Amino acid sequence: MATNLALDPALVDHARKISGLRTKKEAVTLALQEFIARRERARIVESFGTLEWDEGYDYKADRHAADHVSSPHP
Repeated sequence: MATNLALDPALVDHARKISGLRTKKEAVTLALQEFIARRERARIVESFGTLEWDEGYDYKADRHAADHVSSPHP
């Protein structure tokens, strides 16, 4: 998709130099990918403590039961 943007040339050049990338397009693409990843991680962190836990859930028993269901019987 061709898009014309008025970007700060100094920022783009700096991003290109510190990333080691050859082109402005590569630098902008990487910057957008890192921006998105950072925002997605922040949303996950914000959800910490908001989930309700079942204190009675026994993950070891559940894992044991799943192992017996999936393993073939001789």
